[in-house]
Amino acid sequence: MKQQRIIAHFDLDSFFVSVEILRDPSLKGKPVIVGGKQRGVVAPCSYDARKFGIHSAMPSTKAVKLCPHAIFLKGTRGEYSKYSRWVTQIIADKVPLFEKASIDEFYLDLTGMDKFFDPLQYTIDLRKKIIDETGLPISFGLSSNKMMAKIATNEAKPNGYLQIPYGKEKEFLAPLPVDKIPGVGEHTHEVLKAMGITLIKHISETPVTELEEKLGKWGIDLRDKSQGIHHGEVTQYHEAKSISSENTFDENKTDIPFLMSELVRLSEKIAFELRQEGKVAGCISVKIRYPNFDTTSRQTTIPYTAADDEIIPVAKEMFNKLYKKGEPVRLLGVRLSELTNEAVQTNLFNDVKRKTDLYKAIDEVKNKYGKYSVKRASSR
Repeated sequence: MKQQRIIAHFDLDSFFVSVEILRDPSLKGKPVIVGGKQRGVVAPCSYDARKFGIHSAMPSTKAVKLCPHAIFLKGTRGEYSKYSRWVTQIIADKVPLFEKASIDEFYLDLTGMDKFFDPLQYTIDLRKKIIDETGLPISFGLSSNKMMAKIATNEAKPNGYLQIPYGKEKEFLAPLPVDKIPGVGEHTHEVLKAMGITLIKHISETPVTELEEKLGKWGIDLRDKSQGIHHGEVTQYHEAKSISSENTFDENKTDIPFLMSELVRLSEKIAFELRQEGKVAGCISVKIRYPNFDTTSRQTTIPYTAADDEIIPVAKEMFNKLYKKGEPVRLLGVRLSELTNEAVQTNLFNDVKRKTDLYKAIDEVKNKYGKYSVKRASSR
């Protein structure tokens, strides 16, 4: 008999806003939005801002009209990275198998642990530990699979928890609106509405052939989800996972402009690979090897990013601290680690949305014509 899975989903409530409130407690109870006031869209906002009808992806100009006294903050990405790492470490110390789905979202696989303790109480205690140590509000859901745990978390917000017992999944889902199912976006929602389907129970009552006709394979998957069926596995989080690139030169090099251009080229290369995987990095290291094979390296944490222009200056600074002046270099390398999904919401800050669009355009050219078809003037 297959062992019943026990999955918890943790979500740091309004993470970016919560961090800002910790930094400035006077913001508590006020409508706070992290992002640009003049341009861009709302990404994170406090629950006090949501009372005015403000929501994620809303244009900032509209948010201002709905709540003229809303407080807009530019955000401090370094702080977000610090708190994310802090929570990750607390979870890693307590749970053998967990997945860091994003900077503020985690899945925990507690399957089999019910032989030794009550999984619900264990998860309650872990939540309390996170809140006590970091000061951050956090919600969790506990159920038989990742999808159900995530839905439970969303229903438990703000700053609460909810368990959906095994065997009660379909019953729990039945009265909920269809867009409560993860992955049901605006298009699918409109198609279902046109079919007369507004609640999740309506999906499970609709012939699967009809759903497939309207939505293709996604219709079949949606039918399963409406009954609480989901087979996604919790993928073990490995902090050490990395992307790196290095070059052993045909001849030892002492030319600093050459070494700097090579450093830029290597950084561009791995940043591009990182973006292709839809990930961001929280740590960078530079390695230098000399002709006698003496190898030195240095690493430092950085705000989560996949942007060349944020990685390259750090790489250069580390090289300057590492390099033995006048010594020839045999090998040069750059490595990005502490990888996680691209969860630092790219529309939080005035300049990041434009930057993201720029990198998407650059990457499209690279994918079409080769990864070296577009490069910085400072690289070789």
